[in-house]
Amino acid sequence: MIVAIDGPAGSGKSSISLQLALKYGFVYLDSGAMYRSVTLACLKNGVDVYNEAEVTRVAKESQIEFLYDQDGKQTVLLNGEDVTGDIRSSAVNAVVSVVSAHPSVRTALLDAQRAYGQKTSVVAEGRDTATTVFPNADLKIFLDASPETRALRRIEQNKQKGMLDDPDALDFEKVLESIRKRDEIDSSRAASPLKPAEDSIIIDTSPLTFDEVFSLISRYIDAFLVQQN
Repeated sequence: MIVAIDGPAGSGKSSISLQLALKYGFVYLDSGAMYRSVTLACLKNGVDVYNEAEVTRVAKESQIEFLYDQDGKQTVLLNGEDVTGDIRSSAVNAVVSVVSAHPSVRTALLDAQRAYGQKTSVVAEGRDTATTVFPNADLKIFLDASPETRALRRIEQNKQKGMLDDPDALDFEKVLESIRKRDEIDSSRAASPLKPAEDSIIIDTSPLTFDEVFSLISRYIDAFLVQQN
């Protein structure tokens, strides 16, 4: 089974997707972490993120791996180095939308993403998983929330990740501005813009708790699995 969950930054798709994957024994595909890893590699090596050819070269040369412990905690390896915390830094947040907007970069990572779905059941999350990566997904979900709600959630996530020494990561106005800018870039880019697939189930998570969203999507998955049996 392929579950594709899309949505803007801070909509809760990463946390929900990971827990769903753990519950059902599916592989969790964090496509956003792939783009963040490429972005980090560019920053570390002084590559201009606006230079599509150079960024694409970095994407093709980068080896990105995901590891998970028994509690579902994710470790992201970039060329063998643990970059789990680094890819969530303010520096990466500021330009990851530029990197992910390059058509050739998206193409370079597309095959790697689709390979997961050919091997096993997956919960894939990102911004174009239902429209581009897995257009034939068995279940398509689009999570949304107000920019203000998403900014508060992102700040809480940053705190939980120990980013207490990064003032930009905890400043509401700066985080809100970053989210709005990311929304604009993601929604207007030429390659795989952020939008719900025509057959996506759209869920506004603003008034909902994590458990409520998790329970709602679980019911959709359960219904599909029952039909298959």
